[in-house]
Amino acid sequence: QVQLVESGGGLVQPGGSLRLSCAASGPTFNTYTMGWFRQAPGKEREFVGAISWSGSGTRYADSVKGRFTISRDNAKNTVYLQMNSLKPEDMAVYYCGASRRVWGIRFADYDYWGQGTQVIVSS
Repeated sequence: QVQLVESGGGLVQPGGSLRLSCAASGPTFNTYTMGWFRQAPGKEREFVGAISWSGSGTRYADSVKGRFTISRDNAKNTVYLQMNSLKPEDMAVYYCGASRRVWGIRFADYDYWGQGTQVIVSS
């Protein structure tokens, strides 16, 4: 069982930056692929990016490539999402997930989810 807690959301102006964190419980964090998804009102949860268990590999949705960066610190059981050059369309609730699969870009690939953290992009 893995419990995930996201933090770091908030209000930011367009063009600004935020760093989200996802803290995980349990001794096996470093065996999971970790992913970030987001869900805007009235829309389905969509893939943002993922990082392999070792941190050596990452994948991103085209909509955030070049602006967002995922990293992880296995010693701290934490995964991060650095978001730069934020746009109004990035506004959503952001969720982190843990997957036992080698890679996961689909909602169904993930076994555990956090409760989400709200990101508001507005001037």
